[in-house]
Amino acid sequence: MNNRLKVLRAERNWSQAELAERLGVSRQTVNALETGRYDPSLPLAFKIARVFDQAIEAIFLED
Repeated sequence: MNNRLKVLRAERNWSQAELAERLGVSRQTVNALETGRYDPSLPLAFKIARVFDQAIEAIFLED
């Protein structure tokens, strides 16, 4: 699953560690999400959407 996490994070000048702290996950998890090695659970996807104040569909894109 493709996503816009890296772009959204960069627009806010957040490091991976800062985003990880906001989400309650590790920096490694954020890296894995951004590189497509890991798809988030539904609760984590909702949390990400809330942090960026966007719909899940605006962040996560079907292949």
